[in-house]
Amino acid sequence: MVNVRDYLKKREKRESDKPRISYREKIKSHKFTIFYRMMLAIILIAAIGAATYIQWKNKVYTESLVVASAEISITQDANLMPFDGYLLNYSKDGAGCMDTKGNAVWNQTFEMQNPIVDICQNVVAIGDYNGRTIYVMNTSGPMGNITTNRPTRNLCVASNGVVAVVLDDTDVTLIYLYDSQGNELVHFRTTMKESGYPVSVSISPSGELVCVSYLFVDSGQMKSSVAFYNFGAVGQNSTDNYVSGYDYLNTIVPFTRFLDNKSVFAVSDDRIMFYSGSQKPVSAAENLLNEDVQSIYYGGEYVGLVFNSTESSNRYRLDVYHKSGELAQQIEFDIEYSDILFHEDQIIIYNETECCIYNINGLEKYAGKFNKSVRTLIPLKTSYSYMMVTPDSIDTIELK
Repeated sequence: MVNVRDYLKKREKRESDKPRISYREKIKSHKFTIFYRMMLAIILIAAIGAATYIQWKNKVYTESLVVASAEISITQDANLMPFDGYLLNYSKDGAGCMDTKGNAVWNQTFEMQNPIVDICQNVVAIGDYNGRTIYVMNTSGPMGNITTNRPTRNLCVASNGVVAVVLDDTDVTLIYLYDSQGNELVHFRTTMKESGYPVSVSISPSGELVCVSYLFVDSGQMKSSVAFYNFGAVGQNSTDNYVSGYDYLNTIVPFTRFLDNKSVFAVSDDRIMFYSGSQKPVSAAENLLNEDVQSIYYGGEYVGLVFNSTESSNRYRLDVYHKSGELAQQIEFDIEYSDILFHEDQIIIYNETECCIYNINGLEKYAGKFNKSVRTLIPLKTSYSYMMVTPDSIDTIELK
């Protein structure tokens, strides 16, 4: 017969001999359990997100759909350019800006024989070769006019409306900087004997740095010099604001351009050069070219050089460089191109009747023909959406 009192005493002793878990330890254990569950959920969500992103990055589109259309009237002789999500059209008689619905945002009349146009983000400057008036506008409307006292040879604009203008004189070439209201900010002179003739001029988006490519003859040898001028606080301590420069023998450098405030590239007949630095740019990379460059395109962080293809059945090869100077991709293509655009991670190659779109990894995302004759294709902010400008309409298209 079991003694109930003895049994209860023994059970109480066994319970007292067990290690006791404090309330604080229970709370700590519960928190660890919640933490591990949360980490597992985060890892799972991240894995799903990564898989979805990779699938989207590698998605191939097979058709384009017109989701909106607006009738427009643009003269045949008008030149069309993408303008920060808008459409810029200009001719000898004036310029205008339209939105995606075909609405006129502004119009500017003028008379020019040979318009020179430069765009930086949402600002455009338009002047006449040998003319003396320059118009500065942004996507909202006119910002101001600049009147020069000598004939204009070249110009470039910054995103704040500052314009660098190359002016011709009898014995010297002058480079002036004006604000959008026409006020002179600074100028400097060049001569063939001292520095050479300025072949190309470009200005940083901030308007603080100016890059000039000079061509000159030294001891019977042709040389090019890429010079940088800083018109900010740093440049005030340098003679003529000159802060750095590089010389190149037996080559011409006809093209220079800022990709952002601290990244510049230049193309000569035998190489492509990259420079970096927001105050005193230095040489970052240099790649020799063994073939003739057919065309130069740029946008965002990338520069594209088009060559005739020699190693495949395709007609052309596009070499894509990152702003660091690294060759990022080579793309063979076979269509006669009218323009090549860099937008986010897209490389868009098109003409009046067809279009090819690649990502920066070289994957062909879309290849197709247009139902209408296309004059200009403009990427929109929504991914794989575009403004398609035809002779009589602006169509918004999406890839599916």
